[in-house]
Amino acid sequence: MSLLVTGSIAIDSVKTPYGVSENCLGGSAIYFSMAASFFDPVRLVGAIGPDCPFDLAKVFAGRNVDLTGLEIRKNSKTFRWAGTYHEDINKRTTDRLELNVLAEKPPKVPRAYRDSKFVFLANTAPALQLELLEQVDEPSFTAADTMDCWIREQRDDLEVLLKKIDCLIINEDEAKMLADENNLIKAADAILNMGPSIAVVKKGEYGSILCSIAERFILPAFPSADVKDPTGAGDSFAGAFMGYLAQTGKSDFESLKQAVAYGTVAASFTISEFSLAGLTSISRTDIDGRLKTLRKVTQF
Repeated sequence: MSLLVTGSIAIDSVKTPYGVSENCLGGSAIYFSMAASFFDPVRLVGAIGPDCPFDLAKVFAGRNVDLTGLEIRKNSKTFRWAGTYHEDINKRTTDRLELNVLAEKPPKVPRAYRDSKFVFLANTAPALQLELLEQVDEPSFTAADTMDCWIREQRDDLEVLLKKIDCLIINEDEAKMLADENNLIKAADAILNMGPSIAVVKKGEYGSILCSIAERFILPAFPSADVKDPTGAGDSFAGAFMGYLAQTGKSDFESLKQAVAYGTVAASFTISEFSLAGLTSISRTDIDGRLKTLRKVTQF
């Protein structure tokens, strides 16, 4: 079924203990779309400036990613981010942030996209996420991401958003901050009481927790020996998660569990290389093969 993503398109510069990647392609909508395209056609909504050095049509050549919703704003500049990952790869410092086009009005959802049934609102200001969601007619399943600064500074807008979505995908620290609760299970339950029927809490190298009011599912991360660049792992997780749901047209708890497993596998490929290289070098067969391995090592 139709899958829409709206989020950032970025020029990234990344340093990790394993190397440096200057001016590479990044952004939540990019990682999400690449991962989701293994499962279902993707409709991308985003904006860049003429300074963007990447031809996105070529980046997504051979993949079912519709770029009708891409705006190139002639008087704007593309979002830029630079960061450093430390010896503990879970620790990251933002060295430079240039919002540029992300500080402007969000792009319009094309009329042809407004019948999208599965929608992912990647991380941005909750007021903008709400504005974009209002342009979609009757989605069947909507998920969103958020981050610490919105929880602190735009809490009221975020609380409105939470009442309008089906699923929040959030990392462990942000879940605890949003719920004001250090126990992760209690934090997830508190988030569910804020509106969404599903909460997915990502724990990095320790896996993720899927929660509904009635059920819980815990899955460890894929045991990866090669971790070069964690950038985009969470967005790749969300892309495969939503891509699988859109492919099946289902969002029952059993389907959500399978979606979490696919998200876990997609993220494991992303972190193995810089930028998109971990995803562009594989096929759906590789993803399914790694899913079988994950299932094997988590059975007991």
